[in-house]
Amino acid sequence: MKQILLINDVVGHSHVGMVAMMPILTYLGHAVYNLPTALVSNTLDYGHFNVMETTEYMRGTLPVWKKLGFRFDAVCTGLMFSEEQAKLVGDYCRRLAAEGTTVFVDPIMGDGGHLYNGMSQRQVELMREMVSVADLTFPNYTEACYLTDMPFRKEGMDWEDACRMLDAIVALGARSALITSARVDGRNCVLGRRSDSPLQGFSQNLADGPYFKIDYEEIPRAFHGTGDIFSAVAIGHLMNGDNLKQSTMASMNVVSSLIERNREQEDACLGIPIEKCLDLL
Repeated sequence: MKQILLINDVVGHSHVGMVAMMPILTYLGHAVYNLPTALVSNTLDYGHFNVMETTEYMRGTLPVWKKLGFRFDAVCTGLMFSEEQAKLVGDYCRRLAAEGTTVFVDPIMGDGGHLYNGMSQRQVELMREMVSVADLTFPNYTEACYLTDMPFRKEGMDWEDACRMLDAIVALGARSALITSARVDGRNCVLGRRSDSPLQGFSQNLADGPYFKIDYEEIPRAFHGTGDIFSAVAIGHLMNGDNLKQSTMASMNVVSSLIERNREQEDACLGIPIEKCLDLL
């Protein structure tokens, strides 16, 4: 059992973010802790929302944890709401990394070629800072475009451009990367780039080369929180000893199965009721 810390926002209405990730990681056998970056009334796509940043709480919590000697095997960061938060979390992740903690970064910003409602170019800059501390980061295609300043193309990329995008993410400082919701050479896929050297926190099969691509058939139903589900399943499997490609395939299979089971749900902004679907993990 690994000790895993989630640093992300907590949404009051919807199964997204920490609300989606915690039951998955717990079910996969890990002890899960949280440090909220904000309390959010509901997902931003409803158009109206209330956000209360928790930077002061975070600043007061980290010294307490240090005094108590709390340690984590892995940390996963999500949405950051200010430059101060990003610096606080980035510095904390660097300290944890120096102690052997694996750092995962989900650079939550947007989808479908656009930033999420309420996001700005400043969030892009903050996420580049967070990606720089990551052992593994997993942007979707839209977020990867914003991180790398490469154009979003609805028709997708060819293989050479896909590899260049992965290399550009690694150039930001991330040691390995996944790009979800990509389209390469006419096929929907998840892209992966292994690190240039072994990582302490998880295995990768470096002998298979730096890049990989796993195709999938798209299900025409978009739920909020599927990125959180993907990252939680991947982290859970990586921390259980599966390599990067195996963990990616497990995440893709789980997300597909969850969408299929819940595709008749009317309000996609509610996310997937993961507690009722843990048998699919």
